[in-house]
Amino acid sequence: MTHSCAMRGGLAAVAVLALAATMAAQPPQEQGRRPQMPDTGGRSATYDPLKTFAPYTMPLPPSGFRGADGAPTPTYWQNSADYEMHASIDTASKVLTNVETITYTNNSAGSLNSLWLQVEQNTYRADARSRPFSGGSRQRPENINTEGTVFESMELLSTAKGAKPVKAEYVISDTRARINLPAPLAHGATIKILIKYHYTMPGQWGGRTSVESVKDGPIYDVAQWYPRMCVYDDLHGWDTQPFLGNEFYTEFGNYDMYITVPANYLVAGSGLLVNEADVLTKTQQDRLKQARASDKTVFIRTLDEVHDPASRPKQDGTLTWHYHMDRTRDAVFSASPSFLWDAAKMNLPGGKNALSMSFYPAEAVGDEGWGRTTEYTKDTVENFSRDWYPYPWPVMTNVAGFSSGMEYPAMVFDGIRSKGKGLFVVTAHEVGHTWFPMIVQSNERRDAWMDEGFNTFIDIYESEQFNKGIWGPKRDGEYAPGGGYPADEIAKVIADPEAPPMLSRADAIREKYRHPITYFKSAEGLYLLREEILGHEIFDRAFRKYIADWAFKHPTPSDFFRAMESEGGEDLSYFWRGWYENNWTMDMAAKDVKYNDPSDPSKGAKVTIEQNGQLVLPAWVQVKYEDGTDLKIKLPAETWMQKATYAMPLPTTKKIAEVTIDPEHRIPDGNRANNTAKP
Repeated sequence: MTHSCAMRGGLAAVAVLALAATMAAQPPQEQGRRPQMPDTGGRSATYDPLKTFAPYTMPLPPSGFRGADGAPTPTYWQNSADYEMHASIDTASKVLTNVETITYTNNSAGSLNSLWLQVEQNTYRADARSRPFSGGSRQRPENINTEGTVFESMELLSTAKGAKPVKAEYVISDTRARINLPAPLAHGATIKILIKYHYTMPGQWGGRTSVESVKDGPIYDVAQWYPRMCVYDDLHGWDTQPFLGNEFYTEFGNYDMYITVPANYLVAGSGLLVNEADVLTKTQQDRLKQARASDKTVFIRTLDEVHDPASRPKQDGTLTWHYHMDRTRDAVFSASPSFLWDAAKMNLPGGKNALSMSFYPAEAVGDEGWGRTTEYTKDTVENFSRDWYPYPWPVMTNVAGFSSGMEYPAMVFDGIRSKGKGLFVVTAHEVGHTWFPMIVQSNERRDAWMDEGFNTFIDIYESEQFNKGIWGPKRDGEYAPGGGYPADEIAKVIADPEAPPMLSRADAIREKYRHPITYFKSAEGLYLLREEILGHEIFDRAFRKYIADWAFKHPTPSDFFRAMESEGGEDLSYFWRGWYENNWTMDMAAKDVKYNDPSDPSKGAKVTIEQNGQLVLPAWVQVKYEDGTDLKIKLPAETWMQKATYAMPLPTTKKIAEVTIDPEHRIPDGNRANNTAKP
């Protein structure tokens, strides 16, 4: 891919040679004059309008399943996978054992000869592909090795009446396993897979799954913990990319988890706690009932009660916690004897309610710490439900543990030591992942920018909304890594010739660029669409439709591009090409401010605007007058469809002090030294 900085140098050299040849061909008496430049068809030394505004081909064409308007068609399909897990933790050996039943339904048009599973605990094996991979920060440390998932047995259970279990034939391939079916699984048919396995918890690790102790006991954060179905879709068939560090792509289904742990433990799990009476005291059940009706946070177990045996139904032996969740892509849990627990009601559209909950150890207590996370979670869910799409599940749980900064359906893991604004920001971000990718599930291993960036975008507005913006705006702090204008920070990123374009495979993006590109440039793209290109009303309607159309489905970049164009009413090909397919830079220059009549400013003026970068965006031009007033005019992107220079008329009757392009730094102009001109 040619980057703009290299392109500048090459085309500039060509222009210099052409100028020299033109002057050499002139008579001597003409060489001192400004040469008559040839017609370049609107191109400048650095900007070619035919390149920016060329017809754009989406990465994937429309199909019978994905429409030209970016929405799934009536024939769109996806397979489903339901899970029933009966898991237990041996706290002496730190071994998790599970008996898992997967009920898998083939909704595709054809038959399946094999099934593929994700077996992500194998990333901890010494021979895992992720070991030499120099990828993201969540790559497991070199000194952590386990046997990975150890299969004790695997059987295929036909749903036909009277059919007997069949021992499954399978092959392990790194973090995947292929099951060879004895007979093809036809369209509409269902099969059950019964798996018994165990694995050793890999110790403390801040990525996905961990066990480590606080003063009141260990905290088990359990994720990536069960073999789960790979996605079979209309794009790749079986999508079996190995786990190298980037996140997930899974099928939706219904989940039942039965988690057996020592009786003095609390278990936080994805979904609804089904058997409260079995695992909670009568006092705790009453407090939960109170929390479901309270906008204020209610303690289910207090700090003092962590050491009180009466806060558990029994002290010896084990208890089994049953969590249920419908229409979800994953389920996780956390278990510890150290947890405090609080909760409050969340108010959702249509008069519905859900429960915001937090589990955290003594080290995290206090209003500067986790004493307010239930409030942060409640506010985030309520705002995003109102602004974008209603929250679909009965609870949202935040857990303070060692697998911090990770998101799952209806449950997130954050850091024990996080406080204040930092805790609010990480809570809003991880909870925000509910919408991307837990509801709208893009393929995170191929297009991480569609979940991390989209989520970072909606976070911007949550930071502005919470408590009248006390911890906003996010764009001037967490969102803009350099602490300045976000657009200026992004301008530095896209000027880097080594920065990858967003339409790169997620695992191929080096750690140096993971946040700048996958999070911040992606978020800035939506921000530009909303604030500069489409406007709030048009963008919001289009974006909400995209979310509703693809809720609990699997969109691609092309589906998103088409959805925003169709509902947004604009041909955005110049933006998809410049912002997503390339890291094109922009440089608009103002020069030659001249009055139409030099002796009479009341007759108006003109300013010459030059386009010197290949990236084009709408831009505001500000005219400041000598009397202190000003005028702002917006130049549309189409200004540059045929030319690189525009003599812009200024409808003014007063003396001009200066003319400035993008005075508020709303767009990523990489050279602001030439943005201002004076008469």
